[in-house]
Amino acid sequence: MAPTYTMAGGKGPNSYSQHSTYQRALLEVAKEKINEAISTKLDVNSASNRFNIADFGCSTGPNTFLAVQNIIDAVEEKYRKETQKNPDDNIEFQVLFNDHFKNDFNTLFQTLPPTKKYFLAGVPGSFFGRILPRDSIHVGHCSYSLHWLSQVPKGIADRNSPAWNKDIHCTGFSEEVVEAYQDQFKIDMGCFLRARGEELVSGGLLFLLGSCLPDGIKMSETMKGMLLDFMGNCLHDVAKEGLIDQEELDSLNFPIYPAHVAEFKSVIEDSGCFTIEVFERISHANEELPLDPAFLVTSHKITFGGILETRFGKEAMEKTMERIEEKCQDILPQLANAKSGMQYFIVLRKN
Repeated sequence: MAPTYTMAGGKGPNSYSQHSTYQRALLEVAKEKINEAISTKLDVNSASNRFNIADFGCSTGPNTFLAVQNIIDAVEEKYRKETQKNPDDNIEFQVLFNDHFKNDFNTLFQTLPPTKKYFLAGVPGSFFGRILPRDSIHVGHCSYSLHWLSQVPKGIADRNSPAWNKDIHCTGFSEEVVEAYQDQFKIDMGCFLRARGEELVSGGLLFLLGSCLPDGIKMSETMKGMLLDFMGNCLHDVAKEGLIDQEELDSLNFPIYPAHVAEFKSVIEDSGCFTIEVFERISHANEELPLDPAFLVTSHKITFGGILETRFGKEAMEKTMERIEEKCQDILPQLANAKSGMQYFIVLRKN
C-alpha cells in the first residue's frame, strides 16, 4: 500500500511551515548554482511566451516558494541578457505544486507570497508516476523528497523473511535488509525519472536537492540514523508501558532510504532519460542538526508524529515524544561523534 506520510500541516507551532529552516538553508545556498545551471544549460527560447515550472514534493511552504522564485529569477535574468527585453512583458510563468493527496494544500495556498509573479495550480498525487502532460515542463524541482520510498520493501515486515527488519529503518548493518531497500529505491527512483522524462521538454532541466549517504557510510553511523535508532528505542520503552502493542511495533518500518552516491548515479544513468550535468556535495550552515533536545523532539514530531499517531494513537505518540525529550540529553555525545551524511545538488538535463 502506498504511504500516506506528509509533513505536519497548518501554521501552528508544531507545523512544517514553522520548522523547515534546515531544508530552507539548502535552497538558499543552492540559489547561485541554480542561476549558473539555467544560465549555461537551459534554452529559454524554447519556452515561447509561457514557462512552466513544477515542484515535486512541495509540502506546505514556505520553502517551495523560495525554490520557485529562485528558478524564476534565474530564467528572467537569462532572458533579459539574451533578448534585451523585459521578461515581465514577454514571459508568463505557470507553477505546478505537487505533493501527496493528504498534503495540506490549504495552508500552501493561504500562504502564497503576495508578490508572486506566476499562475499556479495544485497537483495532488504520487510523483512516482506521470502526473503532468507530456513535454509540458521546462524546469522541474524536487527537494528533500527522494529519500521517501513509495512503500516499505517486500519482506521487511515479514518475520519469516530473511529480510525481516527488527529496526524501524534501514540501519545498513543487515545485508538482506539493505538489499530489499536498495531494490525498492531502484524501482521508485527509476519510476520517478521516467515520469519526469515524459513531462519535461527536450533540453529541460530537473533540479534535485536533498540528503544521501557518502559511499561506504551506513545510515546508523550518521546523526539522522542514530536519531531514528533512538526513536525506535523510545517506542520500545512506550511498548513496555503497554501503550503500544509489541507485535505491531515490530512490524513498523519507515519507507526511508537515503541512497549512496554510487546508487544514485547508477539509477540516473540506467533510466536513459537524462544527462547528469551536475552531481556534487553542497554544504550549508544548518547541515548538521543542532544538538538541542527541544529542537530534535519538534523535528521528530513534525516528520513522524502523524504516522505514529495514526498507527498507535495520540497518547502513545505523545508519550514517545516525551520520552525522546527526557532521554535525548544522554545521546548528545554520540550524536556529536556521528559520521557526516551528504547534502546533494544534482542538475539533470532531459535527453
